Amino acid sequence: MGKTLRTLLTGACGAALALGGPATTPARAAAPDRHLAWELKDTGTDARFRGLAAVSRATAWAAGTKGTVLLTRNGGTTWRDVSPPGARGLEFRDIEAFDGRNAVVLAIGEGEASRILRTEDGGTTWTETFRNTDPKAFYDCVAFFDRRHGLALGDPVDGRFRLLATDDGGRAWRPLPAAALPAALSGEAAFAASGQCVVSSGPRDAWIATGGATVSRVLHSTDRGRTWTATEAPLPAGDAARGVFGLAFRDRAHGLAVGGDYRAGQPSPRAAATSGDGGRTWHVATAPPAAYRSGVAWLPHTHAAALAVGPTGSDLTTDGGRTWRTFDTGSYDTVDCAPAATPGTGCWAAGEKGRIARLVRQKD
Repeated sequence: MGKTLRTLLTGACGAALALGGPATTPARAAAPDRHLAWELKDTGTDARFRGLAAVSRATAWAAGTKGTVLLTRNGGTTWRDVSPPGARGLEFRDIEAFDGRNAVVLAIGEGEASRILRTEDGGTTWTETFRNTDPKAFYDCVAFFDRRHGLALGDPVDGRFRLLATDDGGRAWRPLPAAALPAALSGEAAFAASGQCVVSSGPRDAWIATGGATVSRVLHSTDRGRTWTATEAPLPAGDAARGVFGLAFRDRAHGLAVGGDYRAGQPSPRAAATSGDGGRTWHVATAPPAAYRSGVAWLPHTHAAALAVGPTGSDLTTDGGRTWRTFDTGSYDTVDCAPAATPGTGCWAAGEKGRIARLVRQKD
């Protein structure tokens, strides 16, 4: 992201959730939806987690500040510190996991601070598979189409976004031609706020969220990043702190976009939008979240329910993103749900001060 955007996001925050299972002690009362509540877990760290990968209801990875990577295999009852050795100076902002053993984590920053590491043994060992050598480049997010094919997104350099591609599960990365991407607008960049500035659905479709320019945009590729089209999104724009911060597609047609103005106290009257045609057109929510939201995820086993999170609260939609209602006013940055095909799926989110929680459905 641009230098101004990086400065703004240095102080962002987050937490973690999972849907289903018995409730223990909620972290706070759920309101106004009394059926949802947070269930906090002890992580033993004060790191901020903005990178998150939900594998199942039992297994999830979180990555954040001070080079911290955590892994749970028991629904968050305990978390194992699997941070890469010597990574304390790195700022992890995204993590993608294939299961409880294989994961790829992205560190952000200018020049060599931007790196990608991979583990194949549950974090016991890590291998650095990419280190940025361009002092002008800054990488933000990573996404995978399947266990082999993925993309890593970087902010514009010389007027074009940067993209890396892998076809071996993140063991090696190659740059895609900059000319394949639409030219960046003046001031345009991506936000490394929730690991959702580049997302995928299915074997070939990918989307990029942008902000910082006179308009907010969503870029769409149907060929794993070789070519792209750009569409304006009706979210706040016109300032380095405004734009689309997070995307989620439940299939190649139905998508959600969230964002707004990151700055505390600033209004975000159009903080969410929906698309039913793969991102070719976007429609602002008729009842959007009340403020800026940085992360969004579709709930598994549904076609119309999703969660959005941000510094001032969490929201639920049950009509595909047209209307949202707040159920908690705590601060969260990112949210992720395990694949619907996974038995015992759950939704997780990651956040500030080492807080990890799960979302449970309370009994009447």
